[in-house]
Order: sequence, then structure tokens, then C-alpha cells
Amino acid sequence: MKLKLTACFMLFTLLLFSQENYTISGTVKDFSNGELVFGASVYLENTSTGGITNAYGFYSLTAPQGTYNIVVSYLGYVTIKQEVVLNANQNMVFELEEDTTSLDEVVITAEESEKVNIRDPQMGVALIKSATIKQIPAVLGEVDVVKSIQLLPGVTNNGEGSNGFNVRGGAVDQNLVLLDEAIIFNESHLFGFFSVFNADVIKDVKLYKGNIPSNYGGRVSSVLDIRQKDGNSKDFELNGGIGLISSRLSVEGPLFKSKGSFILAGRSSYAHLFLKLANEDNTAYFYDFNAKGTYEISQNDRLYLSGYFGRDVLNFDDAFSNSYGNSTFNLRWNHVFNDKLFSNLSFIYGDYNYRLQLGFIGLDWVSNIKNMNVKYDFKYYLSNKTTIDFGASVINYNFNPGDIKPLDSDSAINEDSLDKKRALEGGLYANVEHKLSDKLNVQAGLRFSIFNRLGGQPIATYLNDQPVVYNETLGIYEEGTKTGESDYKKSESIAKFSNFEPRLGLAYQLNQTSSIKLGYSRVSQYLHLLSNTANATPLDVWTPSGSFIDPQMANQYSAGYFKELQNGKFSIETEAYYKTVDNRIDYIDGSSLIANNNIETQILQGESRAYGLEFLFRKNKGKFTGWLAYTLSKSEQKTPGGNAGGPGINKGDWYNTPFDRTHDISLTGSYKLTNKWSLSSNFIYQTGRPVTYPVGQYEYEGLSIAVYDSRNANRLPAYNRLDFAATFKPNRKPEARWKGEWVFSIYNAYNRKNAASISFGQNPDTGANEATRTAIFGIVPSVTYNFKF
Repeated sequence: MKLKLTACFMLFTLLLFSQENYTISGTVKDFSNGELVFGASVYLENTSTGGITNAYGFYSLTAPQGTYNIVVSYLGYVTIKQEVVLNANQNMVFELEEDTTSLDEVVITAEESEKVNIRDPQMGVALIKSATIKQIPAVLGEVDVVKSIQLLPGVTNNGEGSNGFNVRGGAVDQNLVLLDEAIIFNESHLFGFFSVFNADVIKDVKLYKGNIPSNYGGRVSSVLDIRQKDGNSKDFELNGGIGLISSRLSVEGPLFKSKGSFILAGRSSYAHLFLKLANEDNTAYFYDFNAKGTYEISQNDRLYLSGYFGRDVLNFDDAFSNSYGNSTFNLRWNHVFNDKLFSNLSFIYGDYNYRLQLGFIGLDWVSNIKNMNVKYDFKYYLSNKTTIDFGASVINYNFNPGDIKPLDSDSAINEDSLDKKRALEGGLYANVEHKLSDKLNVQAGLRFSIFNRLGGQPIATYLNDQPVVYNETLGIYEEGTKTGESDYKKSESIAKFSNFEPRLGLAYQLNQTSSIKLGYSRVSQYLHLLSNTANATPLDVWTPSGSFIDPQMANQYSAGYFKELQNGKFSIETEAYYKTVDNRIDYIDGSSLIANNNIETQILQGESRAYGLEFLFRKNKGKFTGWLAYTLSKSEQKTPGGNAGGPGINKGDWYNTPFDRTHDISLTGSYKLTNKWSLSSNFIYQTGRPVTYPVGQYEYEGLSIAVYDSRNANRLPAYNRLDFAATFKPNRKPEARWKGEWVFSIYNAYNRKNAASISFGQNPDTGANEATRTAIFGIVPSVTYNFKF
């Protein structure tokens, strides 16, 4: 009897474990234009087997042999349900059709991929679709990607007319900004009035501000990953818009008998033309151009070719001329090795350059930073519970801080070139996401980064190896004593750095509608933006780590609670974070950065810390959708004297960074009034930016000398603003190819004079001291006509 029971048990076990597993893999596309769909849900009905498509629309599911219903869904599209007999590995391509029945109703829903995923262990990530961005009122009627993300918790800027954005108390240079994987070093047009990203060609925007995945590296605060559309592979399409300040036009369509697609887009401002009509010699304008093409070589191979070119030009009579811009080029090859292994190989080139001409002193200054990047990324679907991402990248940098020439023969400027700098940055990474149980998901990653500061330039040497010293007699920091130079050949290394960067995320599902998450990340940053002003400008210089500047090292800890209410109609996201950054540079009083070949004589290195609580409440369904974001935070820095001696900056005590905002509130909403009219609005309130004010003065040899408060001990007045927009879609026949809409917007509706800066001086008439507030914008109405054909 025992032998029979043993034999039966062995037979059952053999049958159980010999059951064959097979894999279904493929892509999900939009039926109307052939665009690959990122974030579509693909699962086997009545099982726990499922997943979402990656950034290239690819999915992979593995299950035991049998007959299943495979379900493909994406909000706003008709769900596909198809029976599949799983008795072999299969490749299945799905095309989702837009749900016209839901469009006819006066009910709108937020993008599914924007909603919180309570099961995903990834923290501090926000995804915004292009359609959402276009609903938000914008300055001068121009839809803006960067200003849209500033409405999210933990994201701010330095006020109107400022470049870039700040994430969780970090500086502008601590954000990695990518356009189709290419690095963008300045994401602003016209000193921050517009961003370089044309919303007509943007597919989606993903911001990582917390637990940054291990496939990204090089910046310690955030990653802004922006992907362009692939182009319509089904039909030719024309999109555009005509505004008061700028206009844009894009065209897309199929190539190679619909095996490929393309999209071309151009945008330009033309306000300077009105200045010409008014006999004004001043000009300020921008233009940019986007291009992308795709080609499906085979079922398993696809090529992408994309590029961007943008330029800003500013001229003020013959006294000042400035131009700057980004250029990028990217060639990518997607390859599916088998039904479980997906890869992407990228060759990327980027160039950020600027030119400054000062006619009143006869100066012509040209500078740039170029990079060439090779990346190879893999995604392996080990099982339904485990996926593995791994890969490698290497970036070659060439920095040209400046070539200086006389503008004309009468100039007193001597021709000179600042030392060119070269560096190589590499990274290896692996990331595993594993479902430990029905309630607990874990994401663990490790990145190994290396940085080699290459030779080809002389490096100054200083007495006692101190480029900065403290003068006790005067009580100030000043340049150290230069003793000579060390020459390095191009084949030699000036300095080498390497770091292990672990990342960890945990998500525990409390029930079907809520979860708690924990995250940790360690990130290295080897490049530094040199700017001793509160706002980044096109003239700021990037420099690599080296003999006297160590890489920044950040550790961030985060915890959050996530909740869906009323079947996803509402959602709540709360996150608390604590972040430290070692080797954060700051500038000695009176520092001079322009055309300085020995920048190490102007800086000290210290540490910074930022901590806060973020709250995001969304309404995802109904006539009215939108969100309320609130951040309570602190960002401060400490910079001791170190080897330079002395008390350090601010006597070595903690002081506010220029990016500290105690309170940051934004309320954003969209309302579908009728089939013709929709309304949107946003309100913003921020604590004023930290600044340093004079607190007194004294006379010395007939001169009035100002006495300043502690660094960043004061603040500008609080910033607040209310914007409105209304979109009107005229009657049109359903079969009509031409579709147009009017967008009426009011920026800063109650004409708030928000202070961009406050300057102090003496009234020339009365001799009294006075403060002068400078504001960039008052109320700004605008109208734009958008069309699609």
C-alpha cells in the first residue's frame, strides 16, 4: 500500500512539474496612427498573469499550457479580448481603437498611465501625457512641458523668467533632462519664458524625483525623461498652432509602405518683428526643429532616428548680443532576441553651445559642451513574477569653457582660449523587480559608475595644495598661491572616480485600493554647473570633477502611502523624503566665474540636505478632473572652511539654499462644459525665494559700504498666481479632415506683480536708501488657434 501511495505521489509531482510553460509576446499599437502604446495593460483573464507594455510597446507573458482569454486595455480605448490556445510560444500584435462612445459623452477621464499604481515599488515618479499638458494654461499661450511639471509636488522654479526647475530642494544642474535619451543641458527658450519641448511632438513625460531607477545616473536630484512621437504610420497628418507670440507646424505620415513613419515639426517666435516695425533695434526670438523617423526592419527589429535643433537669439542695439541652443542626434535599434529578451542600442550625440558679444568692450566669446553617448539596455522577462533590466553606457565629454576674441580691430580685448576639458563617464547597471507575494513587490538595483577626467591640458598647482585660503587679517577667502602647472597628455588621466550606487524600492499592498512604499537611492554626479546667481543663465559654465572638485554624492530615503477611492475616481499620494548631498559646491564672497581658467580658486565644497512632505490629491474621472499638490519642505547647505581654514561660508552654520520653499501649493483643474467648450485653470502659491539683503552701511574713505545679512537669511515676497484658459471647438462634421480649436488664456489673472528680484540703491534726488522690486509679468492675455488635418 505504501509503495502504491508513493508511486502515485511521484506520478502527480512529475505531471505537475512537467507541465509546459509557453510565452506570449509582442507589441501594442494605436490603431489610428500605428504609435506604440506605453503603459497598456496586458493580462490573461481570471489569472494573476499580466503586465504593462514598456516604452516601446513591448510585452511578454508566460503561463502553463492551456486555453485563455488575453485582455488588452488602455483607458480611452476599446478593450480587446481574444481567445488564445497556448501550446507554443506566440507573437501577437494588438491594435487598440479609440473608444468613440466614451468621447461622445460629456465625461472625461485622466490618462490611465498617469494614475498612481499602488503595486509598483517605484516611488517619486510622475508621468504626464501630452494631452494633459495641453489642457494647462500657459504663459503667452504656449503649451509648456517644464511649467507643467512645476505643478506637481516637490517641483519648483526660481520665479518668472528663470531657467530650469528645482526638484526636492535641488539645484538646476542636479536634474538629468533627456529628449529621446539625448542630454539637454539647457531646457529653456528666452531665459525660461518657454521650454525647448514642442508639445505637438511629445508622446509622454516621465519625471523621477525619488527612487531613481538604476538605468539612470549622473544627476543627484531627478531625471526628466521625455519621449517624442514616432509619427503616424497609417496616414498623413498636419498639426499646428498660430499664436500672438509664436507659431508651430508639424507633419507626420507613413514611410516604406507603412513599415515606417516620420514626424517633422518646427516652431518659432516672431515678436521681434513687431519691434522692427516700431523702429526698435532690439530683438529676442527663438526657433526649434524636431525630426524623427522609424523603420520596422522585421518583426523583431526596429530602427529609430531622431534629432532636435534649437536656437535663441537676443540683441540689444550694438551693445549686447547673445545666442545659444541645443543640438541632438540619436540612432536607436530595438531588437527582440526571443519572447523574453528585449534590447535597445542607442548612439547619441549632443552639443550645447552659446555665443556672447559685448560691443561696448569689443568682446566675442564662444563656448560649448559636446557629448557622445553609447547605451545598450536589455530587459529580460524571467517569469511573471520577475523582470530584470541590465545594461551599460559610456559618455565622452568635451568642454570648451570659452574662446575669447576681439570683436573688431578697435577692441582692447586680447585673444585667448580657456583650457579645454575632456572626460569619460561610464556605467554598468542591473535592476530586478520581483513579486515576493500577492502583497509585496520589491525592486532592487545596483549601478556602478566610473568617471575619468582626461588630460590634454595643464593643471595649476598651489602652495600647500590649497587653491583657496582664508585671510585672517581681512576675514575673507581669497585665491591660493599658484606655484606652477602640471602638464597632462591626452592619454593621461588627471583624476579617476568610481562609485557603487544601490537603489531599493518596496511596495506592500494593504488591500485592493491602498499600499505603503519605501525607497532608497544613492546617486553620483560628476558634472557641476558653475553659477553664483540664483537663476541659471545661458552663460553658466559646466565643469567636470577633477583634482580639486569631487563628485557630488546623494543619499535619498523616502516613504509613502498611496490610496485609490471610489473605484479610481479619486486618488491620494503622500511621500516623505530625506536627502543628503556630499561635496556640494558654493562660492566664496566676491567670486568671479566668468572667463576664469582656475575655477577651483572661487569655490568651497560642503554638504546639503533637503527633507519634506509631499501630498497629491487627484480627481481622475468626471466632467471635472485635476489635482491639488502641496509640499512642505526644507533645503539647506553647510560649507565649512575645510583645508582652506577659517569659519567657512555663513560661519560654517547651516543656511538656506536658493531653492528652499517652505510651502508650495498648486491647484490644477479642467472642466468639460459642453461638447464645444472646456475650461481649465491653475493657482500657484510659493514661499518667497531666499536672498541676502543689506542690513546696514558705513562710510570708508568717502565710499558707502553695504553690510549684508547672513547668506540667504532673507526672502522675496511670496509668489502667487492664477491662470485661466478656455478652449472652443466649433461645430464640425465627424468625417471632416480639418479640425480646429481656439484657445483663450489669461496668465496671472489678478495682475500680481511677483518679485523676480529686489535691488537696493540710493535715490539720486533725495539721497535716501531705497529698495526696488523687479517684476517680469503682470496680466498676460493670449489667443491661439490650433488645427489638425
